[in-house]
Amino acid sequence: MTTEEPASRTRTDVESALLGQATYRSLGEQRLSPQEERFEKGRRTVGLFLAPVVTLLFLALPLDLPYAQQGLAAILLGVVVLWVCEPVPIPIGGLIGMALIVFLGVVPADDAIAPFGSSTVFTFIGAFILAQAMLKHGLARRFAFFILSLPGVGRSTVRVIIAFGLVTCLLSAFVSNTATVAMLLPTALGLLTVIAKLMQDKGVVAPDFDPRRVRVGAALLLMLAYGASVGGLLTPVGSPPNLIGRGLIEEATGVTITFLDWFLIALPICALMFVVLAAVLLLLNKPELRRIEGVEEYIRQARGDMGRMSRKEINTIIAFSVTVALWLFPGFVNLLTGGDAEAAAAGSQVLSVLTAIADRLDEGMVAVFGAALLFLLPADWRKREFTLNWSDAARIDWGTVVLFGTGIVFGTLLDETGLAVTIGTASAGALGLGGIVGITIFGVVLAIVVSETTSNTASAAVVVPIIIPIATAANVDPLIPALAATFAASFGFMLPVSTPQNAVVYGSGAVPITNMIRSGASFDVLGAILIIVLLPVMASLLGLAA
Repeated sequence: MTTEEPASRTRTDVESALLGQATYRSLGEQRLSPQEERFEKGRRTVGLFLAPVVTLLFLALPLDLPYAQQGLAAILLGVVVLWVCEPVPIPIGGLIGMALIVFLGVVPADDAIAPFGSSTVFTFIGAFILAQAMLKHGLARRFAFFILSLPGVGRSTVRVIIAFGLVTCLLSAFVSNTATVAMLLPTALGLLTVIAKLMQDKGVVAPDFDPRRVRVGAALLLMLAYGASVGGLLTPVGSPPNLIGRGLIEEATGVTITFLDWFLIALPICALMFVVLAAVLLLLNKPELRRIEGVEEYIRQARGDMGRMSRKEINTIIAFSVTVALWLFPGFVNLLTGGDAEAAAAGSQVLSVLTAIADRLDEGMVAVFGAALLFLLPADWRKREFTLNWSDAARIDWGTVVLFGTGIVFGTLLDETGLAVTIGTASAGALGLGGIVGITIFGVVLAIVVSETTSNTASAAVVVPIIIPIATAANVDPLIPALAATFAASFGFMLPVSTPQNAVVYGSGAVPITNMIRSGASFDVLGAILIIVLLPVMASLLGLAA
């Protein structure tokens, strides 16, 4: 390559291109193509008119169903249209549905809103407040830079991408997937800036290249988005669908899935998913440059700028550690007693005490207790300044809490009105679903397809209550199919609208839509296979399924 540059070519300002808009831009703030703008406008307009039409038409059909079942089905169909088309914010769609349930006399108001007070809702509120403290005080960002500063990581693009994915997975196991991605996006763009400038200096790309259209950038940012979804499966509080699915499964089967049980089931599945994810992204978005220089200096400088760990960060670690320990405690007691708590307690006074304590450690109450510690642990006692203020807690993602609550309401009412059994029996007969393998495959595929077009929480709220009665109608234990559908509800990797984290990285402008579709479709298929094959094995090993 010659050292002279054509006069018509200008050298791209990489920092301006990548860091000029380092925060998330919603779809309304992005420069969409005319086709994308028409699609978004059309989708919302259609949903605004289609939702009431679908509801009214289904109510008017001469079906041989009790009014409670037909009314609930009509309202749920309308809400699903609102969730898919988004003419109103997704949480508002759920609230509209709850109001209609009462207005149309499907069930009384007290019965409709009762599930909103479930322990599961408080689990999320407490977990969100803890996550807010981690984000506000920079603890999550400090952890990210610690992993990236490990010896040898910063010298290879492949290692940087894999390490960044590991950071994202671990953080999103306890912090909202969307919040994790939004918090780490500036760091990802900073790393990409260093790599892109190095590519430019070494002549790997043309002087006037577009740094938002390089393969290494797509691999890094897609690892950020997809890694959050994989890590969100690791714990019950990692993603809203987890708690919705677990609650519905426990109600239908009577099997309690503790925090530790979930973690042990999910760990090998998530580990293999991460390996597959890394392989897919690096093969389909092969980095232009393998050996890199300058990233280690960038990370070292960023860590230096953060300074020493503050008292608020230490307090956050304490509150977080106490919460996780109390979440895990009942699971460990269950391991000690071999699953027969009453017999073990009768034979040992110590086990009796431990069992009594474990029985009182409700996950929701543990979560709010851990969150409360943030308002009790002092950061500056003289000033009576504590780790978190209420104004900080008020900034949590209340929209997700509302959507989560309405999802539980619809799931509960599907069961209580008998509509779930009706749907399950009809579906099992029409589709010929008679075995656990077929029903599990159907649940996974349905959950992934639904999650591609609407929120993961809405996907779990719609699909899991349908899969449970299908399994019951076929005389199959619903635990495996429903749990598989719950895991699959966190998928949806093909489009920016599939998950908020997809929208976050797409909003950076550094991920071409074609790269997202190609990579996302591949991982959807491979991830579904892993769920179908591994989940029954892990559940059986832990004694949760036959």
